[in-house]
Amino acid sequence: MSVTIVLSKEYVYPVAAIASTCWLTFWQTIKVGGARKRAGIPYPYVYADKAEVAANQEANVFNCTQRAHQNTLEYFPIVVASTVVASLKHPLIAASLCGLFTASRVVYTIGYSTGDPAKRNLFGSAMFSSLGWLALLGTSAWTVVELFRETL
Repeated sequence: MSVTIVLSKEYVYPVAAIASTCWLTFWQTIKVGGARKRAGIPYPYVYADKAEVAANQEANVFNCTQRAHQNTLEYFPIVVASTVVASLKHPLIAASLCGLFTASRVVYTIGYSTGDPAKRNLFGSAMFSSLGWLALLGTSAWTVVELFRETL
């Protein structure tokens, strides 16, 4: 038995939202590179060590900026895959949730990149980011259930 999936014209919104996550990680990469240069942390070191942080505030800023980027990359596959699956049946919801994730990650990165880890939740950005990816995960699971129901 085959399943036919017809993508609505609204599918452009999830595609745009997914593209925004790629631009987000590109922007974070640029921020990490600048922070690395200011801190004087050479490659291949992923983070500054404790002694470097104690001696140089810019090393701490680098660590925080790097962590914001790394944390986003940890969620990136879940967000993209869930957006793709959820958008098969719910393109506007998927796009909105992916957009929420991306926008909150911008604020998260700005706050975290100050060098003060407590500012990573600036304006509740960490909470909104979590809400976005968890809701995407739930919506994608529901979409799978809907697709299975259609095949039975």
